[in-house]
Amino acid sequence: MYAITIEELAQRVGSVRVSEWVEVTQTMIDRFAEATGDHQFIHVDPEAAKSTPFGGTIAHGFLTLSLMPMLAEKIDQPVVQGMKMGVNYGGNKVRFLTPVRSGSRVRGHFKLLSLQEKRPGQWQQTNEFTVEIEGEEKPALIAEWISQIFV
Repeated sequence: MYAITIEELAQRVGSVRVSEWVEVTQTMIDRFAEATGDHQFIHVDPEAAKSTPFGGTIAHGFLTLSLMPMLAEKIDQPVVQGMKMGVNYGGNKVRFLTPVRSGSRVRGHFKLLSLQEKRPGQWQQTNEFTVEIEGEEKPALIAEWISQIFV
């Protein structure tokens, strides 16, 4: 891992980073259902889900969205010199476009849309986050996500 200045990061607006592939397993889906209390059969009952248009279980949309930190860790991205912390600030848009079937592999595309200094030492970054499903034409989701970097 290498380090860059916050100003060098600002020069990367428009750049896209792509993660490694990650398999979305039924165990992952079941654990998410337990954590959230969302036990809808299309997520946790493989037999009943066979009769749906999906042909089997699918990941929760919010599970797919929550893969953002894991997928972000699986990209070659530099560390910002002097960074004290980074925090989630929120999202402007989230659209679930294609369901992620159990056993599918996904990867994240992170496009840096903007980086603005809000006050000295506090920067706001906006990324377009797209989850690609291996072998599918349309992505699972597209979200615009905002985080803050403190240096």
